[in-house]
Amino acid sequence: MNHVFEMIVSATTWVLPVLFAVTFHEAGHGFAAKAFGDDTAQRAGRLSLNPIRHIDPVGTIVIPGLLLLTGAPFLFGYAKPVPVAFYRLSPQRIGIIGVAIAGPAINIVLAILSIMLLAWLPSFSPVVNDWLGRTLQNSVALNCVLAVFNMLPIPPLDGGRVLTAISPAPMARVLMRMEKTGMILLIALIFLLPYVTAQLGIDLPIFRWLVIEPASALINFLANIIT
Repeated sequence: MNHVFEMIVSATTWVLPVLFAVTFHEAGHGFAAKAFGDDTAQRAGRLSLNPIRHIDPVGTIVIPGLLLLTGAPFLFGYAKPVPVAFYRLSPQRIGIIGVAIAGPAINIVLAILSIMLLAWLPSFSPVVNDWLGRTLQNSVALNCVLAVFNMLPIPPLDGGRVLTAISPAPMARVLMRMEKTGMILLIALIFLLPYVTAQLGIDLPIFRWLVIEPASALINFLANIIT
């Protein structure tokens, strides 16, 4: 019984971080698009910090829940993508970059706020303080991982859109064609390739190299400048 209770408490320390990290990320894209002249997200009712407006049943609830239940070493999730008409952004190239980095920027802001709250956490009961501390630590880790992951320069991730916007026209066209297949390529690179090489006795922790280690460096950097 105590084990079940501990599992439930542990799961709740991830619920709020996941909910706010993935939904505020998408809201950031919508607000940035509005600032650059595209009100598509606003007309779709997505220009809001209300998490309910951005929840994706699979990406925000099912996938994180399954990862928690199976004891996965990492947590991942996503919200419904905010609709953006990139051709309406002005200036277009800067607008694309601004909209792309807005999501990861929101994740970094949430990480900073979580670090600040951890540093200045008031004294409640030990149980409450333990729960708040674990929730805020999870928020820092998750938001930094999402910020780094989304800035990988592979379409359709935010970093891929930035790379497309700053690339010469021929390369930009190639990158734009990767929008539909880029995620499959990314999954193959990060998860499938390491699995295949592991069967051959070769350790190839690409996700750790590309995401976990940079995210850890980002956490240390933010903690050092804030505390």
